Amino acid sequence: MTGWIVLIIVVVILLIALKFITDMIKIVKEYERLVVFRFGRCIGQKGPGIIFLIPILDKAIWVDLRERYLEVPRQTCITKDNASISIDFLVYWKVSDPVQSVVQVQDFGGATRGIAMTTLRAVVGDLILDDVLAKREEINNVLRGKLDDVTSRWGGKITSVEIREIEPPKDVQDAMTKQMSAERSRRAMVTAAEGDRQAKITIADGERQATVLRAEGDKQSAILRAEGYALALDKVFQIARTLDANTMGLQYLETLKSLGSGPSTKFIFPMEFASFLKPILNIAPAPPATQK
Repeated sequence: MTGWIVLIIVVVILLIALKFITDMIKIVKEYERLVVFRFGRCIGQKGPGIIFLIPILDKAIWVDLRERYLEVPRQTCITKDNASISIDFLVYWKVSDPVQSVVQVQDFGGATRGIAMTTLRAVVGDLILDDVLAKREEINNVLRGKLDDVTSRWGGKITSVEIREIEPPKDVQDAMTKQMSAERSRRAMVTAAEGDRQAKITIADGERQATVLRAEGDKQSAILRAEGYALALDKVFQIARTLDANTMGLQYLETLKSLGSGPSTKFIFPMEFASFLKPILNIAPAPPATQK
């Protein structure tokens, strides 16, 4: 019986010692910090690494330094032109000062969510519906700036605000659908007209190039024909310079032969014809004399 009592006492002592050891030694990760209170007074932050605390006297609160996000539920806002619109968005934040995040605010995430809701209504209330739908990035930046101004005194930093969905009223959605359909029809017509214009331009350019090529071909043909005529005339001129009167006379006789074979009954001879025939007549033998 005495042995069991001793065993129980030893176990209790070990548990108490283990509790003291766990309360005294803390291992703080790189992304964590410990905000230490001694007799209720904050003595600062500690970590990362192995941290030694005084049991019973020191109380530590863990703070996570990693970036986190808050999902702000859908909020119904009224725009400057009295249009009802529903918006939900995300707020990304992280702790920049662990001590202030513990001392200055009880629930940093909840407080930030509440400020985000009221700030959203204020920002959207200063804009008309078209600007809310078109300037999403600008609204994100304004919300981030306003939230950061408030949360900075709580030891937090708003890194980004992203609007996830904007839902306008049903009648506005119907009008937007009709406008989108009309815009698509207009773009289709513009695209078709542009394509037709480009086709006509291409055809006209092709015809112009074909005309230029034909004109260039006709010019080259005319040049070649003229060169051929010139060469032929030059050849004739060279040959004519070598001809004598007898040859010319024979050519005239050949011409007369051709004229005689034709159906014509009247012939016109140039005056030089007799002079061309004289050399031939001188060469030709005299007819025999007739005896009386």
